[in-house]
Amino acid sequence: MTFDIQEILGFLPHRYPFLMIDRIIEFERQKRIVALKNVSINEPHFQGHFPGVPIMPGVLVIEAMAQAGAVLMLSEIPDRENKLAVFTGIDNAKFRRSVVPGDQLRIEVDVLSFRTRAGRMAGRATIDGKVACEATLTCMIVPRTAEAKGSEAKASEVTASEATPSEAAR
Repeated sequence: MTFDIQEILGFLPHRYPFLMIDRIIEFERQKRIVALKNVSINEPHFQGHFPGVPIMPGVLVIEAMAQAGAVLMLSEIPDRENKLAVFTGIDNAKFRRSVVPGDQLRIEVDVLSFRTRAGRMAGRATIDGKVACEATLTCMIVPRTAEAKGSEAKASEVTASEATPSEAAR
């Protein structure tokens, strides 16, 4: 099974300039996904990373792996238009090779554990068969509504209420 960009947009809330996958070329439910990212000099991060020597930031390579994993996770959620897949951890990240304009990243994500609300995946990004980056990613499925923002506000209220009187006065 493959997905074009329009189908990917149906799964992910990300849009330019933060959508990091262009096509899905392999998809095995609850097991594996393979996506492609065509790296272009026109991407905004290359203006400053690094002028004259453009290198795709490693965190964006990891983000591409996470977005591919999010499609895999969200494909199992019936009301996915009301959900987000968010990072909860990045482990064992290794950067083996620079990613530069003109490269095509092949992003492979294999499920290590899968639940309806959380997952752990092994991600690997390659260029011409050579590993550029690998990491273990964990994520959680959360509501995409104002309710999720409300729980963040409650967490900050708890933090504020636990502050010392002099910190609270600031």
